[in-house]
Amino acid sequence: MINRACITVPSTCMENAGFKKGMFCGSQLTLQKIAEQLQFLTPPRVNTMEVEHFDDNIGSKLEIMESVAVENDEFCLENWRKKRAAVLICLFEGNERELRVILTKRSMKLSSHPAGDVALPGGKMEEGDVDDSATALREAMEEIGLDPHLVQVVANLEPFISQHQLKVVPVVGLLARVEDFKPVLNTDEVDTLFDVPLEMFLKEENHRWEEKEWMGWNYCLHLFDFESEKGVFLIWGLTASILIETASVIYQRSPSFEHHLRDFQQLQKALNNNSIA
Repeated sequence: MINRACITVPSTCMENAGFKKGMFCGSQLTLQKIAEQLQFLTPPRVNTMEVEHFDDNIGSKLEIMESVAVENDEFCLENWRKKRAAVLICLFEGNERELRVILTKRSMKLSSHPAGDVALPGGKMEEGDVDDSATALREAMEEIGLDPHLVQVVANLEPFISQHQLKVVPVVGLLARVEDFKPVLNTDEVDTLFDVPLEMFLKEENHRWEEKEWMGWNYCLHLFDFESEKGVFLIWGLTASILIETASVIYQRSPSFEHHLRDFQQLQKALNNNSIA
């Protein structure tokens, strides 16, 4: 058994990023470094009364995110929440001190989400959620019984856009005491809970891709095959894209499977910036 003598996070980091005192212990230097590395990536807290512009009628391919007028703050807030979601990228150290991320296999009972798909804990923002972190932590508690007090949120990554034009914010959280996490699955939403090494999403091994089409444009769909004692899992689509980006940010390198086709997120950015060839 590893002796986990506690490490004190520098007070400046605690002040700047809200680190919990004594959060990381002796063998958890990796988590401490990630916390320090990501603190400056966290965007300012979102004011839920801000105006976000979406266009539900996709007319032209190059006007997907065209602005719409709003009449008052009440309509603005309602529209903002309807179009926003958050997922929790919950990272912890494995037995060999490798970074691992918690994933779920969705229940076959679900009608609002592709049944049986692999996903990160998360969902749409609700009225009581003060920000994206609150959404991600609430959803993780509801889906897998993860106590929010066990998770140190260190960053929000840039939002992703789903194929239904939902803005999905990845919230990075660190689970320092994974042994304290006692999963309680909401079987109406989750069939299985498992974890995978984060670095897997930068490697050619277990990775493949398919060429897909959306609105007349071709893009690359990433797929990862993962096998463990809990079964065989396919990680693909938005979840795969989010984890590729997360791994790239944390390990500070690009994946080894770059190719000429954009993935769906890169396609969206190109369309929104009118820079697609």
